[in-house]
Amino acid sequence: MSDEERRDSLADQAAAWVPPWDRPRPPTRPASPDSPDSPENLGSEGPPAGPDPSKISSPGEAAKPGERAEGAESDTAGDSGRADVPKRSTGGRRRPAPAPEPAPVLDDAELRGALEAILLVVDEPVSELTLAQVLEQSPERIGPLLDDIAAGYTAGGHGFELRRAAGGWRLYTRPEYATYVERFVLDGQSVRLTQAALETLAVVAYRQPVTRSRISAIRGVNCDGVLRTLVSRGLVEECGAEPDSGAFLYRTTTMFLEKLGLNSVDELPPLAPFLPDDVEELADATR
Repeated sequence: MSDEERRDSLADQAAAWVPPWDRPRPPTRPASPDSPDSPENLGSEGPPAGPDPSKISSPGEAAKPGERAEGAESDTAGDSGRADVPKRSTGGRRRPAPAPEPAPVLDDAELRGALEAILLVVDEPVSELTLAQVLEQSPERIGPLLDDIAAGYTAGGHGFELRRAAGGWRLYTRPEYATYVERFVLDGQSVRLTQAALETLAVVAYRQPVTRSRISAIRGVNCDGVLRTLVSRGLVEECGAEPDSGAFLYRTTTMFLEKLGLNSVDELPPLAPFLPDDVEELADATR
């Protein structure tokens, strides 16, 4: 076949070609969906059907990926039957504080022994409130028991006694045995205060808080050395400074109250019987 004949043949074929969708369809017989020869399985020669226009959504109506995921999760939760189960939230809640441990129950004998043990080691009077806090007992129970212990020591004729002093309780040796105690503890050391020290101590006791210059003015002599002695003995201590002059102020100590057997300086005897005749001059000197 020549080239011209071949071109004519191809042109005739192209002119006679009919698109598949324009070709007549052969008659079809109804078939079940499960049949392998059904059109759904074999397909059709026609153009593929497009999506339903009613189901086409605009770009603005398209679901976001996050929304689709949330919908899927809700569907899954509904299918599993666990969507209605409430979740227990622990945020914002505080655990209740543990209940305090109950105070130990002590009978009178055990509490009495505990009080005696503490009183043997204290170096200054201890109050009933402090003892109650340490032993975790009520102060109303501590006070009467201390009175009972003190009465028992006195009735038993012991060489020591439990005495209330300086706002607290402490064990002391009895005055009738003071000579033996001094002989053992002091070993020949002089414990008596000089007359100058006693006078200076009296001025501090009745005029406290008082400055060193006022003490010297009342006594009429320099009291620096005597005041240092009283401080070293633990009978007098510094307690701040005077606002105007900045001079140190002095007052008596707890040991001073213990030595005199007093609870406070308010129990000191009145000063009026001991005042000199020239009391007006003395008052002027202290101003």
